[in-house]
Amino acid sequence: MNQAYQVKLDTFEGPLDLLLHLINQYEIDIYDIPVAQITEQYMNYIHTMQHLELNIASEYLVMAATLLAIKSQMLLPKPEIEETDEEYMEDPREELMQRLIEYRKYKEAAETFKEKELEAHQTYTRPPVIFDNLNIEKTVVQGEISIYDMLGALGRMLERKKWKEPLDTRIQKAEIPIEQRMEEVLDIVKRKARSGITFDELFTVRTKSHIVVTFMALLELMKINQVTCKQTQHFEPLYVYYAGDEI
Repeated sequence: MNQAYQVKLDTFEGPLDLLLHLINQYEIDIYDIPVAQITEQYMNYIHTMQHLELNIASEYLVMAATLLAIKSQMLLPKPEIEETDEEYMEDPREELMQRLIEYRKYKEAAETFKEKELEAHQTYTRPPVIFDNLNIEKTVVQGEISIYDMLGALGRMLERKKWKEPLDTRIQKAEIPIEQRMEEVLDIVKRKARSGITFDELFTVRTKSHIVVTFMALLELMKINQVTCKQTQHFEPLYVYYAGDEI
């Protein structure tokens, strides 16, 4: 019996983080957000997540509904106001703007504390500890890009290649073992260790199962520090490099 292949990613920090990423990527003035543009780009990310059958948190869908509501309000004709009328017309974007500004402050503060923590670790010493028997969980090493950059690159690739879903969108869970795909991806990247390989080149088979497992294999390889992804600037091709021991 076929079962839907669903993936849960803990790398996403929330809808405000995605919106802030889009604002930075498109160099948008946070005090004058073009709602139509930001909504379109946000929905592109949501559709890419749905294409991958990612287990999207409900807060992302709530934000999507909020953006669509604001967009609708912005499209409504504004009532004419007399010059003597001092009534204040509230901007429908105001609440979202304040939330983003507040979130950005906390995010910047968190980055500052993180840098201070790293400095402290380099300043103080302690007796050596043997970690041979400890199971240490490594975080995803994202290189110079974020998870949203990777998802955006995937969405643009799908749009360029116009890949169509099969009539039966369900995927055999054991069709492509992720461990096998990790080995295949690592072998491909190793062969181009110096020049790197473009993100698109890893997605050679046009099936949903191949797309999903390749994407997850890439994230897992980044997590264990075997590969790293880099991008020279926004919207430029994303490159994958081998980050393991020298070969």
